[in-house]
Amino acid sequence: MRRRTVSPGSGLEETLDNLAAATAARQEAPAAAAPAAAAPARAPQRERESLQTEFAFELPRGYVDDEGQVHRHGTMRLATARDELRPQIDLRVKENPAYLSVVLLSQVITQLGTVTDVHAGIVERMYATDVAFLQDFYRRINSEGHTHAAVTCPLCHGSFEVDLSGGRLGES
Repeated sequence: MRRRTVSPGSGLEETLDNLAAATAARQEAPAAAAPAAAAPARAPQRERESLQTEFAFELPRGYVDDEGQVHRHGTMRLATARDELRPQIDLRVKENPAYLSVVLLSQVITQLGTVTDVHAGIVERMYATDVAFLQDFYRRINSEGHTHAAVTCPLCHGSFEVDLSGGRLGES
């Protein structure tokens, strides 16, 4: 397999669009397109497993908008390959590689309080504590598939699980 270097304007966006369209077309193709005689006998349908694609979170500090309103609760969706590739061609990331997480987070955060259009400018204005929280949250849901972590009490050495998506100690 040959490797190519991808440069801005080289058609990566178009290639990603074509790949996404082809995948969607395959998934939407009706099963009836195949002849009925060729179809094997099917076992009774099992319940489909559901895949959680959006995860709720609560920021430690919260994003403060232009009107002074604090937004702490939000949702983040699972990242796609396209989400991970797109920042690589972003000029801001090329100039400053540390900007990659800002661009990536702005693509996968679907809501932040009453803000539904989360863009890089909003992530830029978040407190560093909240950005670090979101980076860890992103890693957890995309690598591990959940927001739970096993922890051990330093005093009694008891083990238990906590949900890192938010909520304060003592809340039910």
